Amino acid sequence: MSRKRRFLSGVALVLAGAAAPAPAFAANQVQSPEIAPALGGVSGALPYAVHPLEALRLDPMANSSADPLDNGVAVQPDNGVPEVSSLPVTSPLSNGGGVGSLLGGLGN
Repeated sequence: MSRKRRFLSGVALVLAGAAAPAPAFAANQVQSPEIAPALGGVSGALPYAVHPLEALRLDPMANSSADPLDNGVAVQPDNGVPEVSSLPVTSPLSNGGGVGSLLGGLGN
């Protein structure tokens, strides 16, 4: 096949493609959004985005002798109610834990 003939056949293919009518879309026709794939992406990425916040150390003086959260307060009511103490809340933080240890590892 000569060079000129190949060129003309290429031009014919291009012109045939340009002559094909484009699909007509109405200007007021709007497609409905696909919400399920977007929600799937968000729910899949959320644990990876929240994990650094769960592991963030909240008490910078944890495991030191100057840790103010290492002390606890307990109250024994007179009416037979069990003792109420601050240690269940402050112990995970004074041991160097973060929000995840304070909430008991809700994401696990």
